[in-house]
Amino acid sequence: MKMRDLFYSIGLLLLTSCSVGKSAFSPAKKYPPEKLLKDYSIYRQILEEAHPSLYWYQEKDSMDHYFEIGRSQLSDSLTEQQFRRVLVWVTSKINCGHTSVRASRRYSRFVDTTRGSRLFPLSLKIWDDTAVVTANLDRTSPLKRGTVINSINGLPFATIVDTLFKYISTDGYNTTHKYQALSNRGYFGALYTSIFGNAPVYNIEYVDSTGQTRHTALKTYRPQSDTASRAAIRAIRSVPQPSRRERRMIRKNSVRLLKIDSVNHTAMMDLNSFGRGYGLKGFFRRSFKNLRKNEIGHLIIDVRANGGGSVTNSTFLTRYISDHRFKVADSLYAIAKRKKYSRYIKNDFFNRLFMTFFTRRKSDGNYHFRYFEKTLFKPKKRNHYDGKVYILTGGNSFSATTLFAGTLKKQDNVTIVGEETGGGAYGNSAWLIPDVTLPETRVRFRLPLFRLVIDKDYPKTGKGIQPEIISKPTIEAIMRGIDYKLETAMELIRRDKETGQSRINP
Repeated sequence: MKMRDLFYSIGLLLLTSCSVGKSAFSPAKKYPPEKLLKDYSIYRQILEEAHPSLYWYQEKDSMDHYFEIGRSQLSDSLTEQQFRRVLVWVTSKINCGHTSVRASRRYSRFVDTTRGSRLFPLSLKIWDDTAVVTANLDRTSPLKRGTVINSINGLPFATIVDTLFKYISTDGYNTTHKYQALSNRGYFGALYTSIFGNAPVYNIEYVDSTGQTRHTALKTYRPQSDTASRAAIRAIRSVPQPSRRERRMIRKNSVRLLKIDSVNHTAMMDLNSFGRGYGLKGFFRRSFKNLRKNEIGHLIIDVRANGGGSVTNSTFLTRYISDHRFKVADSLYAIAKRKKYSRYIKNDFFNRLFMTFFTRRKSDGNYHFRYFEKTLFKPKKRNHYDGKVYILTGGNSFSATTLFAGTLKKQDNVTIVGEETGGGAYGNSAWLIPDVTLPETRVRFRLPLFRLVIDKDYPKTGKGIQPEIISKPTIEAIMRGIDYKLETAMELIRRDKETGQSRINP
């Protein structure tokens, strides 16, 4: 699953700033404790029976303790959103970035009909001990891009972040991904209002451009009262709509795009997904043919927004750059084929068919997908790229993107630039991830069925792929809208050219 889709699902899940509209569904409906406990029991039993990495980063007694804390909060009637909040907290303790809780379909449809009725107005870039405004829906507010936020409603920002971190799932102990999740547009506001409540006014302490500490009151943003926005929407509607072919091309270019500077023999590949449906294999073939034709000696591959997708696609790209044979995984296995509550698991019949025909149960009792455990993938011969490669990574680089970056990191002609990947360097649980729908509340959660160990010799630190050249945000860069990671890569290229360390395909 693409990481941006995961962020959308979590934002939808945690959104509380909505009121009862035309839909018959009411978010204020409460479920009695017996129904909540039934759903919670099924949720726990399915995870214990089928999740391959439930105890990967948590000891069993610790996970049991968290399960019991969650259960203790179900003694009174709760709304769906309150129940989900309990599940989100417990799920985050698994430390699996591919296991998440989603709203019921009824709740999702309701939110679609009332979307944006009340919004937290700020988007922020958050890292370490710093929170900086990147966008503000209130155009009259003094909180412009680059403004540092100290506190909201009297709570220091560090306290707010520590609280929100407890509700974000990630691979292992990766905090880079959690900071990035809070920095993705709309995510901080959705999670903040879910945990701390949606207030009509937020009291903000901030630092102004002179370094002075100031205070301001920020109102909840209501799109329906924003006449300027509605006027802009009306203007857009009068513009002729693109054709179906143009829409397909726009969609593809939003995911993959190659830009070539033939004069300076430099190229940049924007790659925001390894998902299917974007024609990536054809795109890669054409791209590397053009790189060879134009004698491009330096290639930047930007995977900062790439949440993963098809391992077939990520492997295909890796073969154009890798100078050695490589495996996708040292081990890839499921711990269970048949499940007690299979009727609540989407596509369970077909997933069991897959395991029957493509996995083999070994002496450890697990169902191993031997193809990826045994296959050594060879580098491409035709249009193989031997120039200098700079891979831009960050907290949104997840799943198959981690496989791609990890395989190439050790090569002399490849440099990882930016921040730690969100996906785990040691491995993840990202193969076959069906939705489970709980019978009483209809709340859903994602259930990974396979554990993938990328490199058994890699230290199991619970961290992502570490960059060789660290490039982190600064307040000035945010204020000026500078792409600091790209600037770092371009500076490395300038140095390479000065020292003659460019290699162009023969």
